[in-house]
Amino acid sequence: MHLILASTSPYRRELLARLKIPFETAAPCVDETPLPGERPDDTALRLAVAKAQAVAEHNPDALIIGSDQVALLEGEQLGKPGTHDKAVAQLKRMRGKTLEFHTALALLNPRIGRVQTAVVPVRLVMRHYTDAQIEAYLRKDAPYNCCGSAKSESLGIALIARYETEDPTALVGLPLIKLTEMLANEGVDVLTYRGTDHDAGGKPHASDARNVIPHPNPSG
Repeated sequence: MHLILASTSPYRRELLARLKIPFETAAPCVDETPLPGERPDDTALRLAVAKAQAVAEHNPDALIIGSDQVALLEGEQLGKPGTHDKAVAQLKRMRGKTLEFHTALALLNPRIGRVQTAVVPVRLVMRHYTDAQIEAYLRKDAPYNCCGSAKSESLGIALIARYETEDPTALVGLPLIKLTEMLANEGVDVLTYRGTDHDAGGKPHASDARNVIPHPNPSG
């Protein structure tokens, strides 16, 4: 099996590593601008598929995972803040309100032209945190490359009152429950997968061999 995650996100990479199967990462060249009048779940799904297809062009024998997430607050899409000041403004606006996340997943098998897709929604309610708590949180977690300016897998969980979803990993950006189902449909059972010596090395991308995730150590 040759598995590639079409993403350079460290958060998605860390999530996929939980499944303890070998994979590589590759950067997809995709314009992520929403189309006029496009629904947020449709945007996320279109981009997830597009990312997988972009990577598949140079990896026709691999299984390609594409994923994308769109966050909404009061009907407006939230982007990555990028700076401290923008993160402060974003968190102040989110305070005490409900956000919607649409996390899309695509698993592409280019050899047979099959793509499995899903969109996993997340409804998130933020706490009534103070301005001082915002500043303290941002200094500790620096979530400037996260939609919504909070890392739910880290200290950002303290800003959240509650959330509703069928898969908590969807909030971070890669729905693992749905992904394991899709992989099983391709004959990859993550619970019994043992792989081969060939799989362990995979096919590293010349641009960055560090992107290769090795086989998990059976002893630990």
